[in-house]
Amino acid sequence: MRVVLQGMESCTVSALSCFIAFCLLVCLIGFIFADADVTLLWASLTGQRPERKLKGLVVWITGASSGIGEELAYQLAKCGSHLILSARREDELHRVKRHCLETSELKDEDILVLPLDLLERRSHETKTKTVIGYFGHIDILINNGGRSQRSLFLETSVDVCQALMELNFLGTVSLTKQVLPHMTQRGRGSIVTVSSLFGLTAAPLATGASASKHALQGFFNSLRTELTDYPKILISTVCPGPIQSQIAKNAFTAEINKPPPTVGHLKRMPTDRCVRLMLVGISNGVKEMWISQQPMLLLYYAWQYAPTFAWSVSDSLGRKWVQNFQAGRDADSANLTKQKTS
Repeated sequence: MRVVLQGMESCTVSALSCFIAFCLLVCLIGFIFADADVTLLWASLTGQRPERKLKGLVVWITGASSGIGEELAYQLAKCGSHLILSARREDELHRVKRHCLETSELKDEDILVLPLDLLERRSHETKTKTVIGYFGHIDILINNGGRSQRSLFLETSVDVCQALMELNFLGTVSLTKQVLPHMTQRGRGSIVTVSSLFGLTAAPLATGASASKHALQGFFNSLRTELTDYPKILISTVCPGPIQSQIAKNAFTAEINKPPPTVGHLKRMPTDRCVRLMLVGISNGVKEMWISQQPMLLLYYAWQYAPTFAWSVSDSLGRKWVQNFQAGRDADSANLTKQKTS
């Protein structure tokens, strides 16, 4: 009898070990093909659908004339959200609006084109009142406006650093300052801010931009803790890695008006996939979203859980990045992502 029980115990342990090994293998394979953090991917599989959650909501998008902001407008229009499209280029905003109307069931009055310059902070109160006067309320503010950087700090004017902080950080904070009281009065709403991989990690050629994104992370993380009495107000930050957009072409360089160098043809996440994940996160109340293809996603986790290892990787990549940049070659060739071959 004892021999039989021992045999059964041995079989049970073996079966359990195999099951655990199988689960670990499945998790490993899943992580290899993952393009977002575990919480966000889980929400995409089991959470609420944006088409149901966001239908009829009033969403204000900054930086809506191109890139992530433009794609947000298209997907939100298909979800049935009412939109405020803001950026500096009014003609581009009207182009985006026309496409939204052509590809969705929205009517002309469901989309408000509202030109906005984040640097003109004195105008933000008036712009906010215009939105509330038009739609009656604001359900979601998506802070997407901003610029990147592509220059070495030793060669960069402090004016560039100031411009990045004024635009990316203070401009975003200023608009949030105008919209948030409206949301606290209503007791609900969402403020979603597009940060960056640079807001969580370190990267060469982007000291000023990285500082502005780190500032956004610190500000909104702190703000979230101040709003615990408003459980229906979501403060969410989005940290995308390399995405197919125009942001690199509009980056600051060593001087304010100097055009950026040519950007390499990297394998970047499609903008529509990034935005879809963002909308899933907003619909399910995800407070921080990491969105990137591998192996950049692995770097997020390394910085979070193994910073010593992350520093060694960043130092090695940074050295190659800087060397290529100084030699006039494509700095992105030192990136972790693969280059396309023509």
